[in-house]
Amino acid sequence: MSSPIVITGMGMISPLGCGVNSVWERLVSGRSGIGRITRFDGGDLPITIAGQVPDSDTDRDAGFDPDRIADTKERRKLELFSLYALAAAKEALTQANWFPQDEAGQCATATIIGSGIGGFPTITQAQNTLTQRGHRRLSPFTVPAFLANMAASNVSIRYGFRGPLGCPVTACAAGLQAVGDGMRMLRSGEAEVALVGGAEACIDPLSLAGFHALKALSTEQDHPEQASRPFDRTRHGFVMGEGAGLMVIETLEHARARGATPLAVLSGYGTSADAYHITSGSEDGAGAAQAVQAALRMAGIAPGEIDYVNAHATSTPVGDRAEIASLQKVFGQGLGDIPISSTKSATGHLLGAAGGVEGIFSALATIHDQLPPTLNFTAADEGLEHLDFVPKVGRQHTVRHALCNGFGFGGVNAALIISKLT
Repeated sequence: MSSPIVITGMGMISPLGCGVNSVWERLVSGRSGIGRITRFDGGDLPITIAGQVPDSDTDRDAGFDPDRIADTKERRKLELFSLYALAAAKEALTQANWFPQDEAGQCATATIIGSGIGGFPTITQAQNTLTQRGHRRLSPFTVPAFLANMAASNVSIRYGFRGPLGCPVTACAAGLQAVGDGMRMLRSGEAEVALVGGAEACIDPLSLAGFHALKALSTEQDHPEQASRPFDRTRHGFVMGEGAGLMVIETLEHARARGATPLAVLSGYGTSADAYHITSGSEDGAGAAQAVQAALRMAGIAPGEIDYVNAHATSTPVGDRAEIASLQKVFGQGLGDIPISSTKSATGHLLGAAGGVEGIFSALATIHDQLPPTLNFTAADEGLEHLDFVPKVGRQHTVRHALCNGFGFGGVNAALIISKLT
């Protein structure tokens, strides 16, 4: 039997702040990271709210300070999503104590960081420069900044990781698929340690206008903290968020051999395609259910052994309903006994970074036996009143196995099961 894959380090940048411990405390206490957009003037843009990462001036305890990540000269070459990835990587690698200086260790380390859109703001800003000031004023770092793989690449360059380098660009499943890719590399022997997760920073007028045109974003602008309402019957769209969530993973055997502290087990992973529609999942949730069932098979557990579901639930009417349909296919009548919550109610939807951040939240639920709440939940859709959506307030609950879901445009599905160390 192969050695279990474990998490030995975690790092996070999120709308609730920076640092895993600070963010977790705020999450379980019911804090929201959603507020007014302060980064730019949106003009007549109808979307004025988002889950921005707070800066160190507005949040002295857990705000983001780019000066601690890169100097001014280096930042000219980096898009914000890469900065977020570098910050999350620093925290995760420090906890794991993984900074190999020898060639063998560097070549054995994979860097797999997914992103849904990559450096989108750099693209929009470059187009404005081209139109208004001409091609001679474009920065030579424009293309290297916006490429989606550059979060992984910049982390790899900084730490000298010379093993496999990857970047799933699979919309909102990218972060979880990065974790799954890393797990496969450990199993195949391509790597001995992998830094995995997702990074995203696309709070930008064009991306917001584009998602608004799809009627995907919440139109509740007067009360930002109440706008993200997963599973609630009054929900009407998601709130854009940003950040990064990265984990150091390795086999338990490797972790123990080097004296690292294992935190939780990555016991199962599954992925699938809906083959149905470019933006909407099928109403019966068949594709998503297939991914969850694959994760259960890998973990070697029965559906009834799942103690908590960290749902993908973005707060869109169609998406949340389809996810519940998928869970009903897998868990049947037993679904009523399994707590389900959506941490996007507090962070908004981090697109390609969602899986990395929510995978960490799921791991923390197993470590602390604590369930994060679904904020703003008042009433479920008709016929779903019997389900436990952990409304408004988190609570203590034994979590041996947690399921974390991530679904994306194009019909991509991913499911991860994180289990308690035994």
